[in-house]
Amino acid sequence: MSFLQIKNLRKKIGPVEVLKGIDIELEKGGFLVLVGPSGCGKSTLLNSIAGLLPPTSGEIVIDGQVVNDLHPSKRDIAMVFQSYALYPNMTVEENIAFALEMRGVPKAEREQAVLTAAKTLQIEHLLKRRPSQLSGGQRQRVAMGRALVRQPRVFLFDEPLSNLDAKLRVEVRAEIKSLHQNTHATIVYVTHDQIEAMTLATKIVVLKEGAVQQVGTPAEIYNLPANIFVADFMGSPAMNMLKGEVNGSGADQRIRLFEDAGISVPVPSTVAPGALKDGQSVIVGLRPETISDAGLTDPQARQTTVIDGHVTMVEPTGSDTFVTAQIKGKSFTARTRADIVLSVGQPFQFVMNLDKAVVFDPQTTVRL
Repeated sequence: MSFLQIKNLRKKIGPVEVLKGIDIELEKGGFLVLVGPSGCGKSTLLNSIAGLLPPTSGEIVIDGQVVNDLHPSKRDIAMVFQSYALYPNMTVEENIAFALEMRGVPKAEREQAVLTAAKTLQIEHLLKRRPSQLSGGQRQRVAMGRALVRQPRVFLFDEPLSNLDAKLRVEVRAEIKSLHQNTHATIVYVTHDQIEAMTLATKIVVLKEGAVQQVGTPAEIYNLPANIFVADFMGSPAMNMLKGEVNGSGADQRIRLFEDAGISVPVPSTVAPGALKDGQSVIVGLRPETISDAGLTDPQARQTTVIDGHVTMVEPTGSDTFVTAQIKGKSFTARTRADIVLSVGQPFQFVMNLDKAVVFDPQTTVRL
């Protein structure tokens, strides 16, 4: 049975419906990440779970208990905010222990709980300091410690890393993942950063304009996006969207790409047999890593096609290089080995690996 259930949740703010019938289930100990662009309803949904925003309709169920009418303090939920929300006049130790003190937990038990949380987050040496003496990453660890010490049923994280610099964001992200692995806590985490979503989640919910676009594991979301929005939003650089036309039927069916460039590819294995019709317009989605140089192409790939493009941009990243190229004026992004020297205007032969290609209907935007 699911530990956290969101059933047909709707929320109106004035005339605007911010959440449009959200249905989500999360098992105990799961790590659910809500991801989507600004204004998609992520924080509204999180605040509804916390009890800070009552839903207009629908149910929120935690461990078999409907909590819609429960006060936030009665839901046994701990929330970690983007802004840390620490008490500036208290030490780190006092900040972490505050909720336990309010509950009347004995002092000795409080001190032991604080020490355990501090060791988990490696902040024992900071316990006597005040928030003003801490870096952003240290403050976020303290905020996490304050939530952890309560041992709640559900942890809620509201974009906790957005105020940190890039290097620190990676470090704290790893600590959150380690925290989840060590404590088996049930976590709901809001972010607009799809890298955070992919690295942290056991389950991802992609939202757009208050509606769920897809629910799945990171691998499902990345490799089998439900529609063009999910495909474009998840992944950096974004998935290549190549317009195509279906030719033929049956075993000989192929998809023509780049218009009159003479390039046709087999129908990807991700497409159900018989799903495409002769003459049908489609969009073929290919991740940049599936278009590469011959040396980086998976030797086990079953469906590959060689294409000749002209390089228009080269972006070295250290470990590899992202290359933007064109065929007949149509651009695509490829990932090549870092040791290949390329320059703008140069012709280059790429290999397309179609094993993980996906095909979308351009009218409905849904994956076929």
